[in-house]
Amino acid sequence: MEADLIPARMVNEFVYCPRLFYLEWVEARFADNDDTRIGQQVHRRVDVEAGTAPLPEDGDLREARSVTLSSERLGVIAKLDLIEGSAGTVVPVDYKKGGPQSDGTPWPSDEVQVCLQALLLREHGYRCDHAELYYAATRQRVRVDLTAERVARTEDLVADARGIADRAVAPLPLVDSPKCPRCSLVGLCLPDETNALLARRDTPPRRLVPRDPDQRPVYVTEPGSFVGVRSGRLEITKDKEKIGSFRMLDVAQLAVFGRVQISTQALQQCFARDIPVLWLGPGGWLNGFAVGQPSKYVELRRRQTAVHAQGGAGLARRMIEGKILNCRTLLRRNARGDVTQVVASLKRLADQARQADNFSTLLGIEGAAARLYFAVFPSMLAPVAGDIAAEFSSLGRNRRPPLDPLNALLSFCYSMLTKDLVAVTLGVGLDPYLGVYHRSRYGRPALALDLAEEFRPLVADSVVIGLLNNAEIGEGDFLRRAGAVALTQSGRRSVLKAYERRLDTEIQHPLFGYRISYRRVLDLQARLLAATLVGELPEYKPMTTR
Repeated sequence: MEADLIPARMVNEFVYCPRLFYLEWVEARFADNDDTRIGQQVHRRVDVEAGTAPLPEDGDLREARSVTLSSERLGVIAKLDLIEGSAGTVVPVDYKKGGPQSDGTPWPSDEVQVCLQALLLREHGYRCDHAELYYAATRQRVRVDLTAERVARTEDLVADARGIADRAVAPLPLVDSPKCPRCSLVGLCLPDETNALLARRDTPPRRLVPRDPDQRPVYVTEPGSFVGVRSGRLEITKDKEKIGSFRMLDVAQLAVFGRVQISTQALQQCFARDIPVLWLGPGGWLNGFAVGQPSKYVELRRRQTAVHAQGGAGLARRMIEGKILNCRTLLRRNARGDVTQVVASLKRLADQARQADNFSTLLGIEGAAARLYFAVFPSMLAPVAGDIAAEFSSLGRNRRPPLDPLNALLSFCYSMLTKDLVAVTLGVGLDPYLGVYHRSRYGRPALALDLAEEFRPLVADSVVIGLLNNAEIGEGDFLRRAGAVALTQSGRRSVLKAYERRLDTEIQHPLFGYRISYRRVLDLQARLLAATLVGELPEYKPMTTR
């Protein structure tokens, strides 16, 4: 089987950071930031094909832009920004957005990239004795001569990059490197977090996780509405009257409830921008979702499938342990009566969950913890929610359909949490259907439900308690039919507002020490799970608050 040709720009990444090279080239993961966008602007002119580029035997090459060359011998392919020719000699010119080093010399990674371009020209019969780098920030060209030593080093680096690419697991992150903060893949790579969990650094992690994105979910709850797209905006109409408009740039996901239609054009725009579209029933139950191209991170899916087939007991134990500990913390913080015995019992059950030797035992432990927790759940509610708390106490936890207002709120918030974790797992490259604790069956996003366990008390239960204690929702926000209880249209809107506020709440991360929102923690935990699945981290650590 022929080896893939490595793009010269990927060899540049390898010299800069072997892990960055692996993530982009082998795992096909990429993320934009301000630097990459500026680089795209700098390249606009040279990215347009222009000029003729005859082979040496066919005539003289004067000037050509955006020329692609490859070499099986070198094992490299490259798109040359600019080739200038004079007196039978050609010079490749590569455009860079920044400036050279302080002493005026090129950066090592840039030097290797442009050297490869010159070698590709030689491979195609052109006379080429040097290359040049154009640094846009300082508007200067820097010459790179093709000395024998430089050529040999460049070819050795290509071989080294190919060796790294053949590995099953990415190289470990750089330790305390100044390169990390401005790297576009820092939120995927998690260098300081990974190094901290592997005890490769003594100091606390820097806050390298990118700030929360500006994008937010768009919820369409109005029955009979229509979602279309116009001039780069999602537009929601009903009876041809506009009821909402959002820039596509600001949309993280599109969630539609019940009887809502979406145009083909809107779907295509969402898929082109990696915006997941999720369909939910009127009560919040996730009916399905759609995305564009599946993740190219094949190795992660392969490892996930293997762990799923083997049972994933170790991961499941930690997730349930985290859930029980978070339930315990929520009770300690909010209970208005004496729950000392329940808190102590939950601590024992969390310890037992971590040591459980089979799934039957783990299921039993989780069930016992849930019964204890929900039996005293009403103790966390203020007197203003007295009737709702009393009804829950008499019925207990129930679902599908909920039989009382508190259960309706819990089920709806759990559905929203599952919906968000489906979107997160898809973004990370995981398969949301292949779980490690919940049994996989048709239409069930088992892995999203797994990750939701530790976040139920942290996010969903906290939203419900806040809504009732602050009297943001009352009996008039529920509809009772044939013994079942559901949220009204206005009730759903109130819950969604409170839910989004909770996701935007910042906390101090218990493992890494920096402040981070729950919205970002969902993504962080999914990436830590992915790192555990591929063998980068020895064990999964759940998100627990003290």
